Amino acid sequence: MAKALRNLNRAKPQSCGVGLLAVFILVSLSYVTMSKTNKMRISFATSQLPPLLKVNSTSMTSDKSDGHYGSSQDGEMAGRTEKSSSVDHVEVPVTYSPGELAGMKPEKKPLCDLSNRKSEVCEADGDVRIIGKDTRMVYVAPPQFGDSGGESWTIKPYARKWDAGSGARVREVTMKLVNGYGDDTRCSVNHTVPALVFAIGGWTGNFFHDFADVLVPLFQTAYPFGGEVQFLVANMKPEWVEKYQLYFRKLSRYEIIEYDDDDTVRCFKRVTLGLRCSSIEDFQMEPSKSPHGYSMVDFVKFTRSAFSLQRDHSWRSDEQHNKKPRLMIIRRARTRKFMNVEEIVQMAKEVGYDVVVAEADDDISTFSRVVNSCDVLMGVHGAALTNIVFLPTNAVMIQVVPWGNLDWIAGHYFRDPSKQMKVNYLEYSISEEETTLSELYPRDHAVFKDPMSLHHQGWDTFSRIFLQEQNVRLDVNRFRPFLERALDILRQQPRE
Repeated sequence: MAKALRNLNRAKPQSCGVGLLAVFILVSLSYVTMSKTNKMRISFATSQLPPLLKVNSTSMTSDKSDGHYGSSQDGEMAGRTEKSSSVDHVEVPVTYSPGELAGMKPEKKPLCDLSNRKSEVCEADGDVRIIGKDTRMVYVAPPQFGDSGGESWTIKPYARKWDAGSGARVREVTMKLVNGYGDDTRCSVNHTVPALVFAIGGWTGNFFHDFADVLVPLFQTAYPFGGEVQFLVANMKPEWVEKYQLYFRKLSRYEIIEYDDDDTVRCFKRVTLGLRCSSIEDFQMEPSKSPHGYSMVDFVKFTRSAFSLQRDHSWRSDEQHNKKPRLMIIRRARTRKFMNVEEIVQMAKEVGYDVVVAEADDDISTFSRVVNSCDVLMGVHGAALTNIVFLPTNAVMIQVVPWGNLDWIAGHYFRDPSKQMKVNYLEYSISEEETTLSELYPRDHAVFKDPMSLHHQGWDTFSRIFLQEQNVRLDVNRFRPFLERALDILRQQPRE
């Protein structure tokens, strides 16, 4: 018995230790089980809740644009959904009282963008009613806003806002928000496609401004609709529309409405008033500021398609070694004329060109095909150089700049745009000996000694002397290296 008691006493501490261990394990398992259960309950409960506001312990900044708060160190945190290992991450449901929900309205965005230097554009969705004759009004009853009547914007829908001279030739159109309509604005015609209202007044009729002020902005604005858009045109010029009918037919499947004389109440679900300009510079685009990333290369490709032009790239020596590259010399009829065209043609042939001499024609469809057949285009600064839009990619243009410090105007109108079109650019500035102004003014006149002083006298003086009175007698020996350089460019052009 004593031995048994001794054995029992010896075993007692060991049994107690095992018992304590067992109790500890049971308590731990119970804690873990309860934690998991609670975590599952919390997870299930929060998954049934409406939008969540994610709160982190880092410093917070308010992003009022979407109603969330995000980390000041990472603005994307508010939108992330992946799991986080941070222990101080808490999810809190966003709740609103019925009264708050009733008082909430969607953020009201401005319908008109008046910030662009070149153009003003208004866009609206809703119950749109357009009346042209007498009123020139665009009424909009937007469904997403409550009491929105009374606001209005009056713009000139022509893409040369900064130029008061052109603006005087463009009619104003007003967009006005209304809460509803009366019998006087009952729909006469319901349209199923969006409306685009713009003007072709201003300086249209000048070939350069036709493109810079209307056709390029029109492409940027209308092309995204894929032809499903109705044009309403103010300051209508039927002969002008006829001249560029291939552009209009490519951009819209619907007959143009002459806005100024239209007394019909036309109803739409969407309207754009004015034309977009992604660049503040003439005859250019800035893809980074275009909603669709359009560039002048896109416009040129569109032009080739509209006019069914066959050549996408210029002459290549490795492909057409038996054919000479083709040079077009633009002949001007009145001002800034070449006085020795025949001499220029002979020299160009000696360099190795097949030469075409042409004067820009109102039959743009035919003339565009002639231009597209050429690899080099040369001419004195003027609107006719706008024909570079019809040249094939990697062609060359040579702008002959008249006397009188006209580099700035030459660069603005054609050097920069040509580069955007993937047309190689060369510039030749004539000397005193090559201008016919020497026959009108003595060599000690400001025309030769201080041309900039005449610039400062204003556009009328500048234009009269340097653009209207001047012709060019090209020094063919001085000019020859430019034609040789153009030929080298064609030979070295990359294959695309």
